[in-house]
Amino acid sequence: MTSWQIVRVVAGAFILLSLALGIPGSPVFMSSWWLAFTAFVGVNLLQSGITKWCLMESILRKLGARPGC
Repeated sequence: MTSWQIVRVVAGAFILLSLALGIPGSPVFMSSWWLAFTAFVGVNLLQSGITKWCLMESILRKLGARPGC
């Protein structure tokens, strides 16, 4: 997997998990504050799309993930 694919898989997993933990109707509901984490991930994805720079992708490349598009 390339670094950008890993970033998107992790972001998607974080969003789904935080939604499951933050929506009151969910069987694994913990607190509505988890929705703030969903917003944080969304803002980071937006920033990444605008600036074409992503901290997580930079870290993954240093750890040996293939850069790619």
